[in-house]
Amino acid sequence: MKATKITDNIFRLGVNLESDLLFEGLWPMPHGISINSYVVRGEKIALIDLVEDIRDKPLEFEQELNSIPLQAEDIDFLIINHMEPDHTSWLPAFYKKNPELQFYLTKKGAALLKAFCGIEKNVHIIKNGDTLDLGKGKILSFYEAPNLHWPETMVTFEESSGILFTCDAFGSYGSITGTIFDDQLSTEQYDFFMNEALRYYANIIGGFSMFVTKAIDRLKELDIKMIAPSHGIIWRENPQNIIDAYAKFAGYMNGPAEPEITVIWSSMYGNTEQVVNAMVQGVRSVGLPVHIHRVPNDDIGFILASAWKSAGLIIGMPTYEYKMFPPMAWTLDMFDRKKVWNKKVLRFGSFGWSGGAQREFELLTEKLRWDFLEPVEWNGAPTDKDLNRAAAQSKKLAKQIKGESNNS
Repeated sequence: MKATKITDNIFRLGVNLESDLLFEGLWPMPHGISINSYVVRGEKIALIDLVEDIRDKPLEFEQELNSIPLQAEDIDFLIINHMEPDHTSWLPAFYKKNPELQFYLTKKGAALLKAFCGIEKNVHIIKNGDTLDLGKGKILSFYEAPNLHWPETMVTFEESSGILFTCDAFGSYGSITGTIFDDQLSTEQYDFFMNEALRYYANIIGGFSMFVTKAIDRLKELDIKMIAPSHGIIWRENPQNIIDAYAKFAGYMNGPAEPEITVIWSSMYGNTEQVVNAMVQGVRSVGLPVHIHRVPNDDIGFILASAWKSAGLIIGMPTYEYKMFPPMAWTLDMFDRKKVWNKKVLRFGSFGWSGGAQREFELLTEKLRWDFLEPVEWNGAPTDKDLNRAAAQSKKLAKQIKGESNNS
């Protein structure tokens, strides 16, 4: 495996995590994910971020480093934009190969470096705008970007090339298998990475959207010619595209999002399921796109991406022992954790001897700033009247969202 030259004396070293793994131990990666590190070479040599100590990834990383050609002991500075273990868990082993390594990171990053790796020697705390001159025209400048997505995060800018190294920010799911730049992608590949960027954002970054907006505003002063994240492709043809995409994703939190509706439903014995089609037909009669997910069959990572993008949600679940069907309660808990805010929402569901799902639904969503339509509930199996009411309510929701979109 070989490193890829990005520009004069700047290289990408990338490994892929396989699709059978869960990212952060939680999120599915059917197409894998890349972990990108970067070497900037002047008279001195800086390595920006590292790699996860999993399977054969450190060996792959070393092979790429050797192809430059460099050894671990040739690195003068390790720039740590983000201390999360997918970028740093191999650091203790790497440090043993080069115990004179100099570290540049934020103050909060230094505390985590000690906590995770036990390293306190040769640690340099950066402040906004601090620079590191590597010689031969290569100058790194550092900018704090807290909560993208840990509090210690920063980004690094190489001035001569205009490359912004952003770690998790502006990243996406998806393995890199030869094509690393946006201008090398087919239309289908470009759309794939944009869709994977949305899913990555909703899963990983979404809860910190206010900080995304602040970071984008703060970085406007930089003459950015290329964005090099630690997950996904490098944006060199038009780096503003991924910046704008992230700004749009961040804006979905405050609403309105896209004029679309996501239907999320669960059913025990089929009585709630019988109403799903009526809900969908009501939305489609207005001409809005509709996405459908079943809980717990569909993974929360995909549900989050769809819900994050949609202005409207239709959520169906039966009452289960005086409360909601438990898998849907967990879904709503995740919506709260990831701040799926400011949606127009319709809830539907059946109950047997007693209701109760609606009460818990209201309790679990009270902090989400949702605008509710009157729910559709029924006892036992749905009647034709219930089906007609469901179609009418979902149509009403769709009309509200379409009207909101037209007026925006």
